[in-house]
Amino acid sequence: MLIPKRSYAGLKDSYLFYNIAQKVNAYAKENPGCKLYRLGVGDVTQPLSPSVIAALREGVEDQSKAETFHGYMPECGAPFLRAEIAKFYRARGVDIADDEVFCSGGASDELGDLLDLFETQNRALVIEPAYPAYVDANIMAGREIVHLEAGEYNDFLPLPDENKVAEIIYICSPSNPTGAVYDREKLKKWVDFANEHGAVILFDAAYEAFIEEKDVPHSIFEIDGAKTCAIEICSLSKTAGFTGTRFGYTVIPKALIREGMSFNDMWVRNRTTKTNGISYIIQKGASAVFTPQGREEVARLIAVYKKNAQTLMKVFEEAGIKYFGGKNAPYIWIKCPYGMTGWEFFDYLLHKVQVVGTPGEGFGKCGEGYFRFSTFASPSDTEAAAKKLSELFCERQK
Repeated sequence: MLIPKRSYAGLKDSYLFYNIAQKVNAYAKENPGCKLYRLGVGDVTQPLSPSVIAALREGVEDQSKAETFHGYMPECGAPFLRAEIAKFYRARGVDIADDEVFCSGGASDELGDLLDLFETQNRALVIEPAYPAYVDANIMAGREIVHLEAGEYNDFLPLPDENKVAEIIYICSPSNPTGAVYDREKLKKWVDFANEHGAVILFDAAYEAFIEEKDVPHSIFEIDGAKTCAIEICSLSKTAGFTGTRFGYTVIPKALIREGMSFNDMWVRNRTTKTNGISYIIQKGASAVFTPQGREEVARLIAVYKKNAQTLMKVFEEAGIKYFGGKNAPYIWIKCPYGMTGWEFFDYLLHKVQVVGTPGEGFGKCGEGYFRFSTFASPSDTEAAAKKLSELFCERQK
């Protein structure tokens, strides 16, 4: 008899962004032709850079000729791209070998697939507010979740707690949704904690390109001891506009060993068993991101979203609304004004000024009473939304 996986019954009725889409679609249906300003889902709006487009076209041309055609690609990534990514790390002072880099279809895919490396009885520690997929993926796997609270009292950057121990530790820095970012001293405490307890940190570095401050590490492997306790997951989605193109990469050091088993070896076996590799064309395009010209173009893309952040932060400052993030991250996390819950504030903004954000409650219990804005909208939409928000807040203060 077929038995469905019962752990799925422990999931919430629907995913956060599905709920948002339902509300927005209902409003749009009732108000046809109404302009919506979408500052909710973290999807980029700027096109791929010229270097990437040129490389993608070159990849397509390669596939049109017998002498340059590529069929199945190596499951762990094309050697030329793994080498480019490892070189990128080494240029930042992090000694990573080519075969410690694994190419993927994106960070979200990898964060879920990596759970294959852990037994179900391993617990997962999630710092909340958190990206909902961390929790949902582990619920699906039937795994116990340990919740570590973050709040204004610890700048949304909690440190290890001996009463909250787990075998898998999720750290997202810069954080989605709060924009908080760990400095070297605080991240070192997490590395030491993981090594002491034999835990493995899944370090989500999807937003590292937005970091401005010098004492903030872009990679967990900048921290001594991290190679024996961490896996780093990265993405070109927010860095280089690959949300619709799909490419990410994961770093698993050979020094990461538990009970005599190498996580690097395990992942090689997993990928060669479960995947057929990433498209040659996509990897060709991704390789352009790591060239000197590609890095300059990426910096210009990031600057667009950082300017959007400044536009929104100015509104909140003038309205006296407390906010976090925006500086080292593409998200701004605000304390909901007027004593509203996140969902009440969502409805208020949607119906009053047609601005769409994300209720903090969707990121866990610690998100109650907060609200997330994304800075990935177009500059024109961001400026228009900022003007509407400013007018709304001013009117409320009268």
